[in-house]
Amino acid sequence: MSRAVVFAYHNVGYRCLSVLLAHGVDVALVVTHRDNPKENIWFDSVAELAALHGIPVIMPDNPNTPEVVEQIRGLQPDFFFSFYYREMLKAPLLVIPNRGAFNMHGSLLPKYRGRVPVNWAIIHGETETGATLHYMTEKPDNGAIVAQQAVPILPDDTALEVFQKVTVAAEIALNDILPALLAGTAPAIPQDLSQGAYFGGRKAEDGIIDWSQDARSIHNLVRAVAPPYPGATTQLLGKPMRILQTLVTGCTVSDEKPAFYVKQGKAYAICGSGVLRVVRFELDGVEMSAAEFAARHGTEKYEFA
Repeated sequence: MSRAVVFAYHNVGYRCLSVLLAHGVDVALVVTHRDNPKENIWFDSVAELAALHGIPVIMPDNPNTPEVVEQIRGLQPDFFFSFYYREMLKAPLLVIPNRGAFNMHGSLLPKYRGRVPVNWAIIHGETETGATLHYMTEKPDNGAIVAQQAVPILPDDTALEVFQKVTVAAEIALNDILPALLAGTAPAIPQDLSQGAYFGGRKAEDGIIDWSQDARSIHNLVRAVAPPYPGATTQLLGKPMRILQTLVTGCTVSDEKPAFYVKQGKAYAICGSGVLRVVRFELDGVEMSAAEFAARHGTEKYEFA
């Protein structure tokens, strides 16, 4: 029986750990994160799944400390698996497993290496993404590819909807390749790093809308940061506004400044070019309908700050 140490968090971690257990892998230890009370914890708990199966769990702030490295080395694992674990594993850890260290990344590598790949793919208007299992190296997301599974990104999909697809893609990719990986016959295809780029993390302020952009670009931002992420933000009537859901319309405008208005019971936003229908929005922290906005503020056009 193959022995593994698993570094995992989030839904991808939960589902991929489930795959390892289903295939009879001896998971000697799970390394995960403490939930951050400042973060919206909307995803499944890897620690709870490990506890259910009697697997020891540790939650170090830094997995690369000598104490943690020695603890893991003492387990003599054949494999490392990293499934949405947020810390980089350094050389002293990566040399421990005698049959390799593998990471599951939420894009079709070499595209969208780095942080929050699902959100970046939507922002850039991609129509496809997926999950990639690859060899881990000290440099993030650049090791040889072992398996990939693609999923579509539809024009109105939110980040949550795409992430749910990517979670299934990760499960499928791992489930399909794991027998070959355990048997030592899985492929290792070098990445052509020139075909993709590295992206960093995103902050809440990165969701501020630039209304000079075209309607499609703004729509992509809205759906990329829609709840449970912080949401796309702007200012209207001197108050903070969150745009939670939009649809691209066929309307065109000329020489009009970006503005918000209600017409025939529906809300709209004039963009740098094109018009969005604003399906859901919050004003000053309160979600309201287009009709409620019109009842309070009328149907004239209000420019965004």
